Parts: sequence; C-alpha cells; structure tokens
Amino acid sequence: MWHDLLVAVALLFVIEGMLPFLAPGLMRRLLLEVARQDNRSLRLTGLFSMLAGVAFLYLIN
Repeated sequence: MWHDLLVAVALLFVIEGMLPFLAPGLMRRLLLEVARQDNRSLRLTGLFSMLAGVAFLYLIN
C-alpha cells in the first residue's frame, strides 16, 4: 500500500511539473487568475476536482 501511495505522489509531482516546464508564461497567467478568484470559487473547483478523482479511481478499480 505504501509503495502505491508513493508512486501516486511521484506521478503527481511529474504531472504538476509539466506545465511550468513546458509553458512558464501560461503558468504565471493561470496562477494570477487563480489568485483573483474568491474563496467560494476555489472551494467549488477543489470539490469538483476531488469528486472527479474519486470517480476516476472508482472506474479504474
């Protein structure tokens, strides 16, 4: 189980690092846009992201 968790975290780092490596200007613009959002919008985005992740895990398993 720990091995799978560490593999998932490593893949998360790889995926998260792709955008700043490939398009740093776009990454800056996206971060500025996120900083302008209110807390409610950020929470809803986080909720939908978590639900999509859970649904994806359900489909995989």
